[in-house]
Amino acid sequence: MNEQVRVGVAVIVEKNGKILIGLRKSKTHGNGTWQFPGGHLEYKESFEVCAKREVKEETNLEVEDLQVVGVTNDYFEETGRHYVTIFVKANKVTGELINKEPHKCEEWKWIKKEELASLPNLFLPIKNLIKEGYEL
Repeated sequence: MNEQVRVGVAVIVEKNGKILIGLRKSKTHGNGTWQFPGGHLEYKESFEVCAKREVKEETNLEVEDLQVVGVTNDYFEETGRHYVTIFVKANKVTGELINKEPHKCEEWKWIKKEELASLPNLFLPIKNLIKEGYEL
């Protein structure tokens, strides 16, 4: 068990009333769950810089007009991992969607915001975000 708390940044990318989600492929935790683009916050990195970097690395998209919209405290029982997840909303997105890390994500797709809560197998931080009543 790892007794260190890590910080993750998840990016809610919205375009034309839809949000971007990806199906995780992970050996550590969350395999087979739907996630937003994102990853670990690096030392001395701002939430906004992390959000832009992770979205570009994973999806090839460029995001701008960013704002922090939520924070969750996520403990993954099955692996003993503990994360604080910072949710950042991207209000402007450009570029062509490409799955640049197919070894980490099965697929990316756009869904209506209203469909998110009813998806099976949501990644724990998203479940917690919804449970805590944050607005997407």
